[in-house]
Amino acid sequence: QVQLVESGGGLVQPGGSLRLSCTASRSIFSIAFMGWYRQAPGKERELVAGISSGDSTNYADSVKGRFTISRDNAKNMVYLQINSLKPEDTAVYYCKATIALTHYWGQGTQVTVSS
Repeated sequence: QVQLVESGGGLVQPGGSLRLSCTASRSIFSIAFMGWYRQAPGKERELVAGISSGDSTNYADSVKGRFTISRDNAKNMVYLQINSLKPEDTAVYYCKATIALTHYWGQGTQVTVSS
């Protein structure tokens, strides 16, 4: 079991950057998969980026080249660096951990991209 807390969201202008953080309540060293998802109003939640325990990463096509996921096992944290933000990136961003086929979610952090 794990509790996840996201932070780092906010209001940013198009073209700006943010770094989202996900803090886990326990060691993430053995957690096979952690990911960032987002959900915009009226849309389904979608995978943005994922990272394995071996640091393999995958990204949604819409964010490739702009978003970077990383994990710091020593700090029990997962990050999402978001660059070149677009209005369509506006959403609540959620952190997820998968442990033994069980999914754990954080409460989300709002990212709003607007001029």
